[in-house]
Amino acid sequence: MVRKIAILTSGGDAPGMNAAVRVCIRAGLYYGKEMFVVYDGYKGLVDGDIHQVTKDFTADIINRGGTIIRSARLPEFSEEEVQKKALQQLHDYEIDCLIGIGGDGTYKGLRALSRLGFRCIGIPGTIDNDVASSEYTIGFMTALNTICECIDKIKDTSSSHQRCSVIEVMGRHCGDLAIFSGIAEAAEITISYDHQVEEEVLFRKLRRLKTMKKNHAIVIVSENLLDVNELAKRIEKETGFETKAEVLGRLQRGGSPCAFDRILASRLGSRAIELCLEETPETTGRVCGMHNGKVVDYAIEEALEMERDPHKELVGLIDLLQ
Repeated sequence: MVRKIAILTSGGDAPGMNAAVRVCIRAGLYYGKEMFVVYDGYKGLVDGDIHQVTKDFTADIINRGGTIIRSARLPEFSEEEVQKKALQQLHDYEIDCLIGIGGDGTYKGLRALSRLGFRCIGIPGTIDNDVASSEYTIGFMTALNTICECIDKIKDTSSSHQRCSVIEVMGRHCGDLAIFSGIAEAAEITISYDHQVEEEVLFRKLRRLKTMKKNHAIVIVSENLLDVNELAKRIEKETGFETKAEVLGRLQRGGSPCAFDRILASRLGSRAIELCLEETPETTGRVCGMHNGKVVDYAIEEALEMERDPHKELVGLIDLLQ
């Protein structure tokens, strides 16, 4: 029988992680379980930085960005010896189930522990929206809203100076932030992993806009695809548009989570606790997600093998609108 449940956040922080921590603690306590938090992700798990918490711990955290139990990357967790140290810490604290909130790296850590026989549950928390087993991840919508707010401001000054702005957004190797913000901001050009644009096509369109005396142009680019500073120089040389590169960077991770992310975190966190309490073998090593507006769950092994939705409809919409 599950008596003690621990929670950790791992990898890059995402707005809404605190909301997920909050609901997990409250739901666990509601069912009469002892709740623990692990500070600094898998690093804290290996070091034994594990602390019991009460309902008071969750006061006034639903609207806070980041993660109050902190996060850290631990590449060494891929080594079985390190995994066994973490497992020993869980046993020493008599923890029965571990909930991990994060992206695919977090899921891989949970999979490793579940293969060692420990009950683990995953909740998708990453601004990149690159967890294939969930349509939306906690933090994505807030990051998208932040991007839109930033681009709105950039538009003001780019219009004043008749300038082209090349804006790099995050996403690792997933283009969802670029695709969604490109549509929301009516960008002239969107370049992502799912929507590649040849340079000559880009130059030709911008030349046409320049000829039409368009007072500004927005080009949105997914990170890790190309050097936006070099692209800006090329655009200015080839089109005559004064061009500046803007890298939004980690400000996309920050800020108070939007209502969507708070509700998503609450729904997924509640289901995570239910999975912790189910005593069937199928719940040893599972992850929560959203599909068609409903909460779903999958085996960790299955989730990590899923392919991400390339959003063909939205990519087609970009071609139609741009």
